[in-house]
Amino acid sequence: MLILAIETSCDDTACSVLKITGNKKPKFKILSNVVSSQIKIHKPYGGVVPTLAAREHIKNLPVVFRRTLREAKVKIEKIDYIAVTQGPGLIIALWAGVNFARDIAQKYGKKIIPTNHIAGHIFSNFIENPAEMNPVRSRAHAKSASPKDRGVATSNGVKFPMLNIVVSGGHTELILMKKMGSYEILGSTRDDAAGEAFDKFAKMLGLGYPGGPIVSKLARKGDPTLYPLPRPMIASKDYDFSFSGLKTAALYFFKKHPWVAEKKFLLHFCASFEQAIVDVIVSKTIRAAKEYKVKTVALSGGVSANQKLRHQLETAVKKELPKTRFLAPDRKFTTDNATMIAVAAYFNRKKATSWKNLDADANLELI
Repeated sequence: MLILAIETSCDDTACSVLKITGNKKPKFKILSNVVSSQIKIHKPYGGVVPTLAAREHIKNLPVVFRRTLREAKVKIEKIDYIAVTQGPGLIIALWAGVNFARDIAQKYGKKIIPTNHIAGHIFSNFIENPAEMNPVRSRAHAKSASPKDRGVATSNGVKFPMLNIVVSGGHTELILMKKMGSYEILGSTRDDAAGEAFDKFAKMLGLGYPGGPIVSKLARKGDPTLYPLPRPMIASKDYDFSFSGLKTAALYFFKKHPWVAEKKFLLHFCASFEQAIVDVIVSKTIRAAKEYKVKTVALSGGVSANQKLRHQLETAVKKELPKTRFLAPDRKFTTDNATMIAVAAYFNRKKATSWKNLDADANLELI
């Protein structure tokens, strides 16, 4: 089976071709994975501008699509299914990908598998050992990894119940899977997501965009205990998150102590901010994992690339839940990409439909 996947939920234009063999124990071979990033376009604004993102998707999709098929050495006629991100995301960006998928499906008589973006992040943990597969992240003329670098991936042998903590620029959610395709939202963010908080913190200090990687890099040399910042909702009985208060507390501290932006103090300020976010996520994830007696804890989303979060969550799982398996995707698959959409689509292929029935949904829920 061959699945062509398209992802345009935010500011990355991505396509991938995935070959699946086997049934009960599927094996995935990544034939191509192309990502065209818009970071340079949105950087001056300190965040993603939806209209600009949609414009770039429309311009980049034909280029990325052709290169994806060429690198996969596959003709569109041989594709069995087209998978596309239906939501959640920026509605104007989603429609760019959905319309492109509809046009291809109509022209070549293909069925479409509408795919949830959050499910894609979850299923990035079902890709094991993707070898040297490197999605190329350039503005428009993206190049896929060479054939020898693409790697073969296999289903990751996940055991259920599985607890997923999805952490990205727009989402911070604890999602329980009791079995394949069964989702229960245990908690989500009430305001700013973790990735959004990182971006706003970085913008406040004039560090640049995207903020997460910049703050994390500076934090590595800082003392996370030096500046007292709150851990919002860490003791609440529910599993919801809130990072707006942390951002506000950091802003007030910065206004009161402007010298904290100087290089010798900035490292410690970044470390303290990062540690506050990590503490909340780790605490709530471990508590939920214990309550629901899960067999797998999985971390995913763009912020899952954060080294401190990965290390401290894995350490906590091993210490507090020694019989529970910890998973985190290869860093190449933490940010938005179409390979994770293709994997999620494979496990949701029974919902394949005609292009006539496909639309975009900015608030699409996991069902």
